[in-house]
Amino acid sequence: QVQLVESGGGLVQAGGSLRLSCAASGRTFSAYDYGWFRQAPGKQREFVATINWRTGSTRYADSVKGRFTISRDNAKNTVSLQMNSLKPEDTAVYYCAAKFGAALTTSGDDYPYWGQGTQVTVSS
Repeated sequence: QVQLVESGGGLVQAGGSLRLSCAASGRTFSAYDYGWFRQAPGKQREFVATINWRTGSTRYADSVKGRFTISRDNAKNTVSLQMNSLKPEDTAVYYCAAKFGAALTTSGDDYPYWGQGTQVTVSS
């Protein structure tokens, strides 16, 4: 089992940057894939990015490709999401999620472990 705690959300102007962090704990956290998902008011949850802890392989939603970067820090046991060139449509609650690593998937239903979420608001 793995526990997740997000941090780093906030308010930023369009074109700005934010960095989200997800602190992972548990005996086998390095065996998991970690994903970022987001949910805007009145919309369904959507996939943002995912990373395999051991290999560093990544996958991104088309809407964030080239602007967001997911990474992991082995020393700090954290997964980060660097968000650049932010747009108002990126406004959402962002969630860190984890699943036992097998293949990088984009469906939130595949991820049994979730953090509490952190709000990101991008003003125009």
